[in-house]
Amino acid sequence: MDLNKAKQLKRIKRHRKIRAKVKGASDCPRLSVFRSNRSMNLQLIDDDKKITLASAHSREITKKDKKAAVSFELGKKIAEKAKAKGIEKVVFDRGGYKYHGRTKQAAEGAREGGLKF
Repeated sequence: MDLNKAKQLKRIKRHRKIRAKVKGASDCPRLSVFRSNRSMNLQLIDDDKKITLASAHSREITKKDKKAAVSFELGKKIAEKAKAKGIEKVVFDRGGYKYHGRTKQAAEGAREGGLKF
């Protein structure tokens, strides 16, 4: 097994452990993070109804900047969309990624935008 596949399997294993504990509802949805090498995606998910309430993708950010800065702006963007839907409190699901770098920047941007974790 190559190194990339092993890293991916470890992330999936961590994500399953997190998902066993973290659950979102309509009043307090789950803020899910997906990160790839190029982009990032944030979603507000209601696990009871199994629907996505709001989402933001790094393509929506028009500034050409470093990935961490784009992640911070993306966090602000999802907070803005959540406020429009009347959502103020969320549960953070880091998706098996370490709370470091782009994942941390997205969380801090969402907090600055007004979301409470």
